[in-house]
Amino acid sequence: MTREERKVIIASSAGTVFEWYDFYLAGSLAANIAATFVPGTNDTAKFIFVLFGFAAGFAVRPFGALVFGRLGDLIGRKYTFLVTMTLMGIATFMVGLLPSYESIGYAAPVIFIICRLLQGLALGGEYGGAATYVAEHAPHGRRGFYTSWIQTTATVGLFLSLLVILSLRLSMTPEDFNAWGWRIPFLLSIILLAFSVWIRLSLNESPAFQKMKEEGRRSKAPLTEAFGRWENAKIALIALLGGTAGQAVVWYCGQFYALFFLTQTLKVDGTTANLLIAFSLLIGTPFFVFFGWLSDKIGRKPILLAGCLIAAMTYFPLFENIARIANPKLIEATETVKIDITADPATCGTLFDPVGVRVFTRPCDVLRRTLATNSMHYELKPGAEGTPLVATVNGTEVVIPDTDKTGASVVAAAQGAGYPKAGDASILKQPSVSGVLTDPRALSVIGLLFILVLYVTMVYGPIAALLVELFPTRIRYTGMSLPYHIGNGWFGGFLPPTAFAIVAATGNIFSGLWYPIIIALMTVVIGLIFLPETKNRDIDNWH
Repeated sequence: MTREERKVIIASSAGTVFEWYDFYLAGSLAANIAATFVPGTNDTAKFIFVLFGFAAGFAVRPFGALVFGRLGDLIGRKYTFLVTMTLMGIATFMVGLLPSYESIGYAAPVIFIICRLLQGLALGGEYGGAATYVAEHAPHGRRGFYTSWIQTTATVGLFLSLLVILSLRLSMTPEDFNAWGWRIPFLLSIILLAFSVWIRLSLNESPAFQKMKEEGRRSKAPLTEAFGRWENAKIALIALLGGTAGQAVVWYCGQFYALFFLTQTLKVDGTTANLLIAFSLLIGTPFFVFFGWLSDKIGRKPILLAGCLIAAMTYFPLFENIARIANPKLIEATETVKIDITADPATCGTLFDPVGVRVFTRPCDVLRRTLATNSMHYELKPGAEGTPLVATVNGTEVVIPDTDKTGASVVAAAQGAGYPKAGDASILKQPSVSGVLTDPRALSVIGLLFILVLYVTMVYGPIAALLVELFPTRIRYTGMSLPYHIGNGWFGGFLPPTAFAIVAATGNIFSGLWYPIIIALMTVVIGLIFLPETKNRDIDNWH
């Protein structure tokens, strides 16, 4: 690897780490953001706001891919990802300065959502630029290895955000952190922005794009050429359904949903959960580079599809074992406490709410969501027409007063029968790095989380090289960006709220895993049939 090639990888990776660090902060600090920008004490409303804010950033990523992908193919890779990085950095810094709801009213949550939208748009253009730029500098036969360094950036960005947050949590009182300390990670991003802009300004344009520009062979309409012509649109569709969709759900399941499952389902305190995830990421991150290197030897396709298949086959036992170790009281209760809900089926609707904006008012729907939020298994039994809602715990009917609008009385009865209360699930009584390293239960959970991260590295390590190699230089930025961001922004980004909706609808805390399993298996089938192997393609002379 030459000095210039190392510089290209470091500059591209540093900037992309910064982008992901910014993006993950909103998810990691969701509770503090909701408490600051959402009025009242309604926890459900705050939870919905958090899900919506997080989903909004993912929803607009494909649009960012279209806008900035087109610019990248028209004016160049370097200047486009300078724009995306600056846009995201400013939006993140603004969140750190944004006044609370108490200060500016409803303008606070509105401005926060706008910042999230800008972050999502910028990230939609950043990844394609960085991956394309590195791949077009990489020598033939080593693109998997070179681009795999870009693949580490999402996990490193998440790890960095967790590290900064944990350092602050452990260095100040909870009261100070909740009052103002949570803003510091957002404000620190301005330093990372300055460094990333400085290092990227020293780069030259990629040789493949420069050659194409000098020869006058740039596309005049990248969007039309990439998606308006069936021969190219077909490749984008195969890349999405036979590649990035499965990669995305495996990636988000191993990082985002694992954290969501620990905190929201198993009720592990946030600091402990972040420590467990951080250690699993620290151990697993080098495998991105390993599988990228391996894809240069045996191909992109077999590693990607094997990761999807193995993940789909093992998710249920892995998450069940995580639950048994992290919250054994909860799992024991799901096996010994029987909660039944009987109601007229016409009064029970679907609970599917992938972006968290629906308001549920019917007692049957409200009770089911409440039980799901409290990680309680239940069985819904159809009653005769006109049958009022009846809930029983171990065969004993629970009287639900008219004043109980959420089903809290059923939750209390279930807790009285054996379900753990909030705070009962702490693996570490006093969360700390030394505590994690000396607690057998914590180490066991880290081992299981590492397996999930290993699946992530299998599917994500080779994906950048695969996408770059699927499209010619003249439409490469545009062509690869859209399937990547539809896969990761929509199929992957909506995984936590969609999985929660499935859990709430079925009454089983593990049923949300069916979503990533089905998508991953779909990718295996479509990928095996239609996805080409690309490792030997000459992208330097393919315009």
